[in-house]
Amino acid sequence: MSNELLQRLKALETPGVSDAMDRLGIPGQCLGIMPLDRSFRLAGEAFTVKYLPAYEAGATVGDFVDDLDPGQAVVIDNAGRMDATVWGDLMTIVAKRRGLAGTVIDGVCRDLDRALELDYPLFTRGNWMRTGKDRVQLEALNVPVLIGGVTVRPGDLLLGDANGLVAVPRDRAEEVIGVGEDIQAREDGIREDIRTGSDLREARSRAGYHRLQTPIS
Repeated sequence: MSNELLQRLKALETPGVSDAMDRLGIPGQCLGIMPLDRSFRLAGEAFTVKYLPAYEAGATVGDFVDDLDPGQAVVIDNAGRMDATVWGDLMTIVAKRRGLAGTVIDGVCRDLDRALELDYPLFTRGNWMRTGKDRVQLEALNVPVLIGGVTVRPGDLLLGDANGLVAVPRDRAEEVIGVGEDIQAREDGIREDIRTGSDLREARSRAGYHRLQTPIS
């Protein structure tokens, strides 16, 4: 994935990308996955991790974070479990040092204070203190995972902000970003029209607002 494409994605916001994906008929809005601080932003390539319930004491939860590259986003499928964490401050410290884009969990994390201190983006279903050790174990790395009802594959692009998280399939990224840029430009035009005195109906009509997300036939 080119760095130029990722930089273009970073310049967008999730509502516009969500509308772009609706327009292109691509499911990508990760339901229930939200930033643990509204200031967190995330844009990166997915490194996927899949957990399952532990069936033996001492099963590994994985030290995979040591092997990741700058700009990657850790994407963890823990099947939405709220009773056992899969990410804590030790992983946050290493991830921040390695320049990772952030961590996404369909489940929960702990040690939120460290992530806030280091400004390390966490997008999850919540946070809780109860350890995942002896409760979960690593099943697989770099396989398709399910995050908020959306299938995320290794190398897909993730964008997260205060509105939530979207996952963009790698092979459709150029298309989605292009449509997202068009939508953002049109909405910026509406904001400017309103600022200079237009009423909402008129400004939206000029930009074709009500059709921006309509699927392309």
